[in-house]
Amino acid sequence: MSRRTLKLGAVLLGVGGPGQHDTWLHPEIPGDASVDIDWYIARARQAEAAKFDLVFIVDSQFITENSPNHYLSLLSHTPTGLNRAQCLWLPGSRCRSRDRLEPLTLLSAVAVHTTTIGLVGTLTTSYNEPFNVARRLYSLDHISAGRAGWNVVTSGDAGTAGNYSRDEHYDYATRYGRALEHVGVVRGLWDSYEADAFPRDKASGVFFDATKQHRLDHKGEYFSVVGPLNLERSPQGQPVVFQAGDSEEGRDLGAAIADVIFTHAANLERARAFRSELRERAAAKGRDPENLLILPGIRLVIADTDDEAREKEEAQLGGRSFERALAELGRPFGWHDFTQYDLDAPFPDVGDAGERSFRTQAEAIKKLAKDNGFTLRQVVEHLSEQARSPFVGSPETVAATIEHWYEQGAFDGINVVVDAPSEFALFTDRVLPILRARGVARSEYESGTLRGNLGLPVPGNRHTAARNPVRQSTDETTETAAGTPALAP
Repeated sequence: MSRRTLKLGAVLLGVGGPGQHDTWLHPEIPGDASVDIDWYIARARQAEAAKFDLVFIVDSQFITENSPNHYLSLLSHTPTGLNRAQCLWLPGSRCRSRDRLEPLTLLSAVAVHTTTIGLVGTLTTSYNEPFNVARRLYSLDHISAGRAGWNVVTSGDAGTAGNYSRDEHYDYATRYGRALEHVGVVRGLWDSYEADAFPRDKASGVFFDATKQHRLDHKGEYFSVVGPLNLERSPQGQPVVFQAGDSEEGRDLGAAIADVIFTHAANLERARAFRSELRERAAAKGRDPENLLILPGIRLVIADTDDEAREKEEAQLGGRSFERALAELGRPFGWHDFTQYDLDAPFPDVGDAGERSFRTQAEAIKKLAKDNGFTLRQVVEHLSEQARSPFVGSPETVAATIEHWYEQGAFDGINVVVDAPSEFALFTDRVLPILRARGVARSEYESGTLRGNLGLPVPGNRHTAARNPVRQSTDETTETAAGTPALAP
């Protein structure tokens, strides 16, 4: 492999995620983009043409009337006589809710319309069984010829429990304990077959070598799985595992199981500290920290000049709805209703709201209010102000900022939110060429698999390694050096 270069992810959010209240109003974005497979295919092709490593699909399985538009699409008005909550659930109404597409179903459709870009989908370990996850992801990996990735989450929205026959969400210890065991079981199932288990030799009549098939027979604290999986080894060995979580438990899980960490980079110092900490945690667990990549999500604001870009960002931030921001503030707290409080009184005591939801985020917000003596209004305004991006300016300025952060060790790559095609093109057509000219970003794909393009080693099959560890080690080195595998000329 050549020198590791900046990795690029495209986050496809349809009509807009948290804080993007008016994204769907853009004339280039269909009102039903979040459920329009043609929109996803077109954006994935746009990203692939720019040699992005992956497209990423977020997911959540619980919504309220205040959820972001991509989670739930509502028209801007309701039928006469109905409030928004009533309208939300009224079949056939003009404000009928629209759930976003299930990630792996969506990505399977995208797979057959693309050739090289990675396909990363979110699946929760809290409300899925390991065998189902292993089979679905391995199916995507085969359909895409080795381009699948799994974003491991434990479900922060506590209300999800009610959709899966549970009275309450798992506590943090259980959620992360399940996640660690869940990923281990899935990876064990992915090793059900050694690479040469299916000779398919018509001359000899030998289709399958039963000695290369292996049961798992796992019995753990949370799962009991016999195996084997009913799919042969995939082109990239195993799908790439991604993870995002900023709590102490989340960081420890990521350091233990992830190939790539999704995060948020508020500023250069915090980004560098996060990357250093995660690599140290990985090394402490016996892992090679060079094989743990950090890809924060960043928001780009690009215009012809720096002044125009700053004006553009001001217009974007100024157009955000305070009422929507106040409602969305409830999400980390288990969708606690903050509209019931006096905006200009001290930030309310909400007790342990959020304890089984996004606890780390909720605690950070409470600490922010306490340390600064903020009212509820000031908290909402402060958080909205924090949405300002470090990556604002002309193409030259944005490219220089990305290069500086990359060279300073803040990240190994970036995730860019894709909304309007023309806005995305400002990055792909005007910023990326500068980064390529400076040797920061590559010009062509180096591999046909996601793992190969990310420069990650191919995990060896545990059963092959047990039989012949020297041969297995040699095979892994050869496969990694070849780009896993290289693209045909």
